[in-house]
Amino acid sequence: MFEEMLRIMQAYDTIVIHRHSNPDGDALGSQIGLKHLLQDNYPGKIVYMTGDEAGMYAFMKDSVMDTVEDSVFPQALSVILDTSGKTLISDGRYEKAAATARIDHHLYLGQIAQTEVIDSSFESCCGLIAQMAVECHWKVSDLAAESLYIGMVTDSGRFRYDSTSARTFRLAAMLMEHDFDTNEIYRALYAKPFSEIQLRARFAEKIRTSPRGVGYIYTTREELKQLGDDLFLISRGMVNVMGDIQGMDIWVNFTESDEGVVCELRSSRYNINPIAVAFGGGGHEKASGATVRDRDTAMRMLAALDQMLPEA
Repeated sequence: MFEEMLRIMQAYDTIVIHRHSNPDGDALGSQIGLKHLLQDNYPGKIVYMTGDEAGMYAFMKDSVMDTVEDSVFPQALSVILDTSGKTLISDGRYEKAAATARIDHHLYLGQIAQTEVIDSSFESCCGLIAQMAVECHWKVSDLAAESLYIGMVTDSGRFRYDSTSARTFRLAAMLMEHDFDTNEIYRALYAKPFSEIQLRARFAEKIRTSPRGVGYIYTTREELKQLGDDLFLISRGMVNVMGDIQGMDIWVNFTESDEGVVCELRSSRYNINPIAVAFGGGGHEKASGATVRDRDTAMRMLAALDQMLPEA
């Protein structure tokens, strides 16, 4: 599966690694993990990471992005990770690169790069890269292993989501043979400031339901400003306030931003990805996202999700 990807990576002395904006643990883990796999196995290569800041995942080692000059790209290979759509890529200068490649586990929405490995059966992009390391017989450093493990943990919902497979655990076991502290990882992932616990309680009070039982929260631009303008925390960070409510099989978090209404769609039972795609987004069968123009469009999305559920 990785033969052509390995060939193109071996062909370039300079590689720039991209991922989606507002990174989660999988985006950063795959980016950091691949960077160190390449540096450790091809010490003559120059490898950069580019993109916006790590945000709530800044606890991850080597999560600070590199400064990459424009002059680097015409001689470099740009590798895009964990991204299903061009508009999601953090740092659009990949288009100036001598060659492009993509490794991704989202549902396929169309070609982005010249060389691509897409496999949506993997629970995470980190799992896909861990599989590549195994098949390419790469040595794996402790830092690469830790980074990839964090991405596998977070994108599998701590190994709870139905994308988790026996392969997931085999690869996780391989990574855990390296020297890193899983207790420290889980402390960092689960520990929340008291202010965030209070915020989650506030958002629980904002939950509303559609006629057939889709749970939703809507946050206006004015409310977002009052809450500190942390779009990632409010949109993706608060969506699963609704995730464990009995009988709520679809839920969505709407957050107004300068770019439009950010929509985070989730389900425990249904494939909500086609709805996200229909509104210009993408993702996974049960976890997808989109950004729509305005509140009216967001409510049309809610109505489409509502129609997926049986009548009460």
